[in-house]
Amino acid sequence: MPLFEVETDAHIIITWADNEGSATSVASDSYPGENIVRLTKRPRDSWVISKGVLGLTSETDPCGVARDCLAKAAGDKVHAIRLYMQETGNDLEQARRAIESNMVMGW
Repeated sequence: MPLFEVETDAHIIITWADNEGSATSVASDSYPGENIVRLTKRPRDSWVISKGVLGLTSETDPCGVARDCLAKAAGDKVHAIRLYMQETGNDLEQARRAIESNMVMGW
């Protein structure tokens, strides 16, 4: 089954689908209010994202640090944000994003 990259107004979806129509359906079902900007059939059956492109070039794993802070804070978001700021030296906005994104993932 081919791998497709479907870009909408606000998201990029990577999905396996039998054909372009099926890939379009996945995007339409997931984000019905968004227009499909680009649909690309990937040449291989895997997807790779460079950490450098995402800005993750340091030796520490920001997700691991965020998960540790959430565990220490027993799930208390505000306390976890404070701990993350102390651990990494990041500002409030960066710490909030890291903690909230890990809360969504179910740390």
